[in-house]
Amino acid sequence: MITINGEQFDLKEIKLSDYLNEKSFKPERIAIELNGEILPKSKYNETILKDGDEAEVVSFVGGG
Repeated sequence: MITINGEQFDLKEIKLSDYLNEKSFKPERIAIELNGEILPKSKYNETILKDGDEAEVVSFVGGG
């Protein structure tokens, strides 16, 4: 089970960049915390989310 933003997925693993593309996240406008640590953007393409991982994807929104 992988948990992303509180939602559980019954998957053994998924490539992080595939998940981001599927959900239409723009990497330049998000930050990701993986298992309690901020994940550098340079690692998004090579990171595989595995069973037991917990991730939070935070989107930055402009405005004023």
